[in-house]
Order: sequence, then C-alpha cells, then structure tokens
Amino acid sequence: MAKTSERANFGSKMGVVLATAGSAVGLGNVWRFPYMAGENGGAAFIIIYIFCVLLLGIPCMVSEFIIGRHGAANTARAYDRMASGSMWKYVGYLGVLTGFLITSYYAVVSGWCLEYVYGSLMGTLSGDADYVKGYFAAFSSNPVRPVVWAVVFLAITHLVIVRGVRNGIEKISKLMMPVLFILLLVIVVASCMLPGAGKGISFLFNPDFSKINSNMFLGALGQSFYSLSIAMGCICTYASYYSRQTNLLNSALQISVVDCMVAILAGLMIFPAAFSVGISPDSGASLVFITLPNVFHQAFSGLPVMGFLVSVLFYLLLSVAALTSLISLHEVSTAFLQEELHISRRKAALLVTGICSVIGMFCSLSLGAFDGLSLFGMPLFDLFDYVTGQIFLPVGGLLTCLFIGWVAPRKIVRDEFTNWGTLHSIFFGVYYFCVRFVCPVCILLIFLHQLNVI
Repeated sequence: MAKTSERANFGSKMGVVLATAGSAVGLGNVWRFPYMAGENGGAAFIIIYIFCVLLLGIPCMVSEFIIGRHGAANTARAYDRMASGSMWKYVGYLGVLTGFLITSYYAVVSGWCLEYVYGSLMGTLSGDADYVKGYFAAFSSNPVRPVVWAVVFLAITHLVIVRGVRNGIEKISKLMMPVLFILLLVIVVASCMLPGAGKGISFLFNPDFSKINSNMFLGALGQSFYSLSIAMGCICTYASYYSRQTNLLNSALQISVVDCMVAILAGLMIFPAAFSVGISPDSGASLVFITLPNVFHQAFSGLPVMGFLVSVLFYLLLSVAALTSLISLHEVSTAFLQEELHISRRKAALLVTGICSVIGMFCSLSLGAFDGLSLFGMPLFDLFDYVTGQIFLPVGGLLTCLFIGWVAPRKIVRDEFTNWGTLHSIFFGVYYFCVRFVCPVCILLIFLHQLNVI
C-alpha cells in the first residue's frame, strides 16, 4: 500500500537506521544488559544473546517493519489496514497502550539519570557504599525532586516530537547516536586503563560455557526481545515513515548490530572498573544507581578529577540513551492521537506529555512518598513495569508473529520483504518459517519463564 503524499518520511537511509536504532538502544542496553551478563557468566551470556537476536529479535523486528510500512499509519490503524475488519486491529491498540504506559514510568527512570548528572556535577555522589545507597533511597522516595526531573525529561522529549519526523526525530537521532558512541568510547578507554581492569575484560570476553543453562537461555531471549523494543509500538510507528525503497531486512540487521555493539561496549565500560575495585559483576539491578557511583569514587581515588569526569559522562550517557528511547515511545502515542482524533501534531504531543507527566508523578510518588499509591500489593511504578514488561510485551509480540505468519496475506508479507520483487528473496523462506513457528515458541517460553511457570 503506497503512502499518501502528506505523510512524513525519514529523509535518508542513515536517518532510518539511527532513528530506529535510537529507539532500540536505551537503558536496556546500558543498564540491564551489563548486570544480566554479570549474573550469567559474561561472554557466555553475550554469545547466547547474539544467537537470540538472530533467532528472535530480527524476525520480530522485520515483522513490525512490514506492518508499519504497509499500513503507513499509526500502530493501531496499521494492523487494521493489513487485515481490514478483523479483530487483529486490537493488537495494534495493545501496542499503543503498552508504549503509552511505558512512556509514563520510563520518564521517571530517565529523570533519575538527570538527577545523577546533576549530583555528579555537584560532587554529591562521592562517598562510601552506604552513603550512595542512602542517597538513592532518599532521592527516589522524595515527593518533589524525581517528579520535577521526570517532567523536565518529558518536556525535552516534547520539544523534539513537535518538530516532526525529519526536523525533530531524524535530526536529533543523527546528533544523539554519535554522541552516545563517543561518550561510550571515552568511558571505555578510561575504564580499561584502570589497574586490574584486565580481569574485567577477561570476564567479558572469555566464555565460561559451564554457566549455560535453561535460565540463561531464557534470560537472553527476554533481553533480546526487550532490548530491540519489540511490541512497544515504536518499531511499527517508525516503519510507517519508511520509504518504499528501504531494505527492511538490511535495516533490521544494521540496527541489531548497533544494539549489540552498544550493549557490549557498556559491559566493557562497567566490568573493568568494577573488577579494579573488587566489586562483584553480578550486583543486579542496583548496579547503575547504587554500585557504580561507589566504583567510580574508588577506582579514580588517586585522580579525583578523572573520577568526576567519568561519573558525569556516564550519567550523561545514560540520559542520552534514555532520551532516544523515550522519543520513540512518545511518538507512538502522538501519532495515534494525531491521526485518530484528527488534531495537529502539536496538540497530540501536548496531550501525551501532559497525561504522561501526571501518571509519571503518581508512579514516582508510589515509590516512597505516598505508600498508599499501590494496586494488587504493588506500588504503581512496579505495577506498570510488571504489567507492560511481563504481560503486554510478550503477549503483543506473540500475537504479532501469529498475525504475520498465519493471518496477513503471504503475498503482502513477501512483497514488503522484497520491496515488491526488486530485492532477492533468498532469506524470505527462513524469515517466514521463524515468524510462524520459532518466534511464537520462543516468546511463549519467555512469557512462561517470567511467570515462573517454567
């Protein structure tokens, strides 16, 4: 289906890759991937992770590309255009809802990054492990500061979104993604030059295959799924701005390579510094906001200026990664409201920013300032995280694979995959087999594993 002339497109192949890679690259790469690698044997986990990206991530990404580009509309409408009049359009609505809810609480975590940039600049993060732990606990439960930072982050995102696809999303992606890589490389060099850093490098690149088990494999499957922003509506929405000449498989491969590179560089940034001061690499989810400030303080104790710079650059890096992801999440809801309510982009973006700011405020307050903000025994923040991450994402991903593999006309899927026969289709059979059989099984295993069924 051809796009209408009024609909915006990305202006270049580089814009396509960097914008979509920016959507995929986020805190999941810089925060979640290193601590998962640390808990699962370093290099052994990386190898399994790359295999899972090939097995699950790329086929799922291409599927969302096909739906988005064919529909040339917001995620909800794109599913309906591919199978008009069917109930499958509600999979698109689920993607929009998932993206919207994640935007609300992801802004809170993104705000934490800004707080730590500020704290690093002011020198308030210097101290022992107990001090840093207390700092995070006091800040995250404060009724004002986390809310202010979350709103600031949403406001920055809003300013990008209202400028549109080419002048906003594409331009900022072309700026921010190189900045992200430069920051990564600077911190990697500083980290690898520390005394004892070789142990961290060895941990990251020397695989211990005895660590491989079913839990590691399922964890790597889940990380590949979330790291590439599958089923959040982001990929489908961005693909609606792709031109008919965009090679979907090549784009998915390039984006996956960028995603894996950032994740591996993040490990190379964190583990040498952690090993240099004797910190365990399996510190878990607390690694970024509790463990690492103490690592930087100890590792560069002889060069306090260097420690100051590395700390500032690291949390600036986190903020950049969070911003590129939040932009894509915001765009999912903005595009939906703009097209379904027939309002301007500016009004749609303002609605999303305003509502997400309010929801984000309640999510933040539920972490300590107001214990009563909870449902089903969980603070609102944890509830949103659980419902979207453990239920909506795997269900949405599973239904998308079933939709492409069993419901959408095979001819349409093949035409989009091969750019209407202008590209060689040697891999189409492999892709179609994966999306029909392999990916649904993998996603079902992830879902059951997260619910502790297996």
